Amino acid sequence: MDFRTMGIRAELLRALEDLGFETPMPIQAEALPELLYGCRDFIGLAQTGTGKTAAFGLPLLQRVDPDLARPQGVVLCPTRELCLQITDDLKRYARYLPRIRVAAVYGGASIAQQVRQLRGGSQIVVATPGRLIDLMQRRAADLSRVAYCVLDEADEMLNMGFQEDIDRILERMPAERQTWLFSATMPPGVAAIARDYLDDPRKVSLGGRHRIAPNITHTCYVMNDRHRYQGLKRIIDFTPGIFGLVFCRTRKETQTVAEALMQEGYLADALHGDLSQAQRDHVMRKFRRQSIRLLVATDVAARGLDVDAISHIIHYNLPDGPEIYTHRSGRTARAGRSGISIVLATPREVVRLREMERANAMRFEFRKFPDGRAICEKQLDGFVDRIVETPMDREAFADYLPAACEALAGFDREELILRFMAAGFKRFLEDYRDAGDINAAVRPSSVGLAGNGRKARPDATGKRRFFINVGRLDKINEGAIVRLVCDHSGIRSHQIGRIELKREFSFFEVARGAADKVRRSLKKVQLDGRWVQVRDAGRRKTPGSGLHI
Repeated sequence: MDFRTMGIRAELLRALEDLGFETPMPIQAEALPELLYGCRDFIGLAQTGTGKTAAFGLPLLQRVDPDLARPQGVVLCPTRELCLQITDDLKRYARYLPRIRVAAVYGGASIAQQVRQLRGGSQIVVATPGRLIDLMQRRAADLSRVAYCVLDEADEMLNMGFQEDIDRILERMPAERQTWLFSATMPPGVAAIARDYLDDPRKVSLGGRHRIAPNITHTCYVMNDRHRYQGLKRIIDFTPGIFGLVFCRTRKETQTVAEALMQEGYLADALHGDLSQAQRDHVMRKFRRQSIRLLVATDVAARGLDVDAISHIIHYNLPDGPEIYTHRSGRTARAGRSGISIVLATPREVVRLREMERANAMRFEFRKFPDGRAICEKQLDGFVDRIVETPMDREAFADYLPAACEALAGFDREELILRFMAAGFKRFLEDYRDAGDINAAVRPSSVGLAGNGRKARPDATGKRRFFINVGRLDKINEGAIVRLVCDHSGIRSHQIGRIELKREFSFFEVARGAADKVRRSLKKVQLDGRWVQVRDAGRRKTPGSGLHI
């Protein structure tokens, strides 16, 4: 199935082609046939990042009448960030429908400007409940002829206390409208809305109540509480290029962790409820542009945050329950990408992970914090990669090159390289020169599962090493390689050993008995939409003796 066979009008198909969309995601494949032409109400249960905006946005754009300059479709969502994201997406889909106007209505912005947009004839209104109520009271938002109402992230709206506002808004709309409800979960409050306001809806559920996206790798590091911040730093330093979201429990801790990271030179900032709307907007602009690489946030502040390229979720504190873990982790692995969710836990907290594993039908992989030498080696690899990848403009530096060459003429090649290394990652050498082991001992019984029900990774003997022609530049992670190998070869994840991500290629090891399966099954496969090559690599030499490929 593709979009061209679903009855979508040509202008929308053209926009989808421009955006590179060809095959509908599961929620889109289920919802579009019903919402494009059907007359029933609809309930779609799916996690964030699964393509829900297109699932309801394309039908809205197709079904509203451009000749009627009044609100015909209303999308209710919980936060300003999600409101803006949905509006931007709808405008991109409608780029070849110039007569369709979409208005974003949310708190913290000029209400006078939003009034002008509504009175200017916007056919689709994307709104947060509180601001829409304000506009209704000012008689600026006329909902009397709304034909389509979308409730997006319905569970989050109820969690944020919008039940009464939703009731007031829905009661002001015509009874004969169509209502499309989308939610990650179906708690009693959402079920009550469906019972009270939807008429014989068609229900589509993609997974259970706490279903987690399958393309997320779940890992856990165990340390004593006094080493929590050091553990966070080690994970960050061992992951060059990380673009992550760090969850803390309280506003105070969020600010403290963010300030500590910024003081040490990390591109980080905080997002919590004590920020003004202007401060929040400023932080989010920087994060979307990736001028900050680490956003430290509370659960409440991050609700509705929709940024596709987040690579890592780090739970600085263990979430209070499985559902919170689901929502946090759902901020990564968007739009078909892979992602990593990392929990920092103390030995006492490890037992609580069993509940999350059972409720979310997933497993944690327990890992050791890297030592100082491993971190410095990783940073050196990243530093060298940046030098190699930096474009050269000889003409721009032509006037300055002679002076630089003269100043550096007294150094031989090795000394010059050492000085560049010292300048490039001196901080890491100082931070980790005397760094000790911060891993805390965990009794196998407390991990449950004998380490998640998995056997230990193969040791240094009895492995076979493979080469794969994708690396960090291809935006992949270790979890993506594990899933590729397991899905195509049928081997279990415990049979996969060390994985090394390089700039343009990677290596992975498998148990000797599984090597033939890997060779046979990975001759012609795709990873995240691109064809990859997998072949045998030479054996690793002893540490310090180089690498054979």
